[in-house]
Amino acid sequence: MTGQIAQNTNKSAMPTAILQQQVMSDDGSFHEVPTLDLGAYLDGDLAARDSLAEQLRYIQENIGFYYVINHGIPRAPIDRAYKALQEFCALPMEEKLKLKIDHNSVGYIPPESTVYVTSIVNKNTEKDLNETITLARERTPDHPHIKAGYRFCGPNPWPEQLPEFKEAMIDYQNTLSRLGYAMLPLYALALGKPADFFDPFFAEPTWWTRNAHYPPARAKDNQFGIAPHCDHSFMTLLPISEVPGLEILTPEGDWLVAKPVKDSIIVNTGEFLNRWTNGRFMATPHRVVPPQKDRYSMAMFFNPSPDTVAEPLDTCVSEDNPAKYEPISMHDYMCWYIDTNYKRDAGGVQA
Repeated sequence: MTGQIAQNTNKSAMPTAILQQQVMSDDGSFHEVPTLDLGAYLDGDLAARDSLAEQLRYIQENIGFYYVINHGIPRAPIDRAYKALQEFCALPMEEKLKLKIDHNSVGYIPPESTVYVTSIVNKNTEKDLNETITLARERTPDHPHIKAGYRFCGPNPWPEQLPEFKEAMIDYQNTLSRLGYAMLPLYALALGKPADFFDPFFAEPTWWTRNAHYPPARAKDNQFGIAPHCDHSFMTLLPISEVPGLEILTPEGDWLVAKPVKDSIIVNTGEFLNRWTNGRFMATPHRVVPPQKDRYSMAMFFNPSPDTVAEPLDTCVSEDNPAKYEPISMHDYMCWYIDTNYKRDAGGVQA
């Protein structure tokens, strides 16, 4: 399954709305991360919906990252969750290790535990500097996915000494998921499908948050807060941090700094949707360089149900562009991704 990221060779025309943002150079390359304003669309304006779908198509075919503003997600649950994450990361290491990641791939991952060997743009050799607690969508013990033993579905470990942590994290996930659901019609329309095309696949979503702390540590050569990689996801949602560090690799080979945009959420495609679209929607490599001060990041991987199969869409396949990938389920792809990049003590299966 190596070399899994294909790039789109049949790109759509540039929408004028993208040009109006003045985020592109004369040669058509992006020199800033573009921004989509969701306000009119979320108010029910169908013309705005169709225009956004056109812009989204171009962005996903040419850079794969964008900010959303006027997205309807309140700030309070975000701030509350980030505060809870900071309190968790401030606990003594022995307390955090009581929640160490388990065979279900949820829990705490100490600093310098991961190396992303699947990177297509860098030979990552040094362990990442961040510490992380990964949390699944909260489910009851009798939930079918837990009873079936699906990984990435819980049960979640919770710190007993931080009684508000659980509620803050669950509320954060549920709140941010509203944006994920709101984006699904835009993705469907951008791919030439009916607006409700993706809805059935998200009846029992496998969303999963990677809640990370990036310390201002001194890095070795070829060491990062998190090394160059592509996400595994259908879609990744991340309220942008005021502390810089996230950088995005453009198709031209330049590292583009994700500058803070007030009250924005940054969105990108992962490898699962890249496969589903036969390489049409980019899974863009990105990294986090060691920050100047403590940086916190709570990325939500908004994924469909575990048994959802990514088989290249008919709108992304043609005689000149045949299917590039074998079908694979969301659960199986996540297992491959985590087990390839993570050692056993970080949630994978490697010794």
